Amino acid sequence: MLFDAAPKVDIREQSPLSLAFVGDAVLELLVRQRLVETTRLLPGKLHAAATRYVSARAQSRELALLEPTLSEEEANVLRRGKNASKATVAKHATAQEYRASTGFECLLGYLYLKGRNDRILELFELVWQGFDPETPKSE
Repeated sequence: MLFDAAPKVDIREQSPLSLAFVGDAVLELLVRQRLVETTRLLPGKLHAAATRYVSARAQSRELALLEPTLSEEEANVLRRGKNASKATVAKHATAQEYRASTGFECLLGYLYLKGRNDRILELFELVWQGFDPETPKSE
């Protein structure tokens, strides 16, 4: 990853929304990097492609791929993120999708701040290989 984290505060005591704040940036950077490495899209098209991976709806679907592979510790962090209360809901996602995406971002932020870049990359690879943004969610 780009930077090594060295938190001065115990991240287990951080708000799940603070962890999600970091996790959102982690996922955005990973997706942007992968798109630039694997396509020749121009910046406007890159942005459109990236949003298909980082929207609340997409993150909810990506999380469904990852949940079976999570450790107990990771599942607990995810649950904290899902249960975090937010004042707003995404325009293009259900409340359930939004909560799931917040949980996913919380998990990524937690792993990043714990210095678990290896695990982040492992989870991202599962997403990149298993998620198709063109396939609609099956109900």
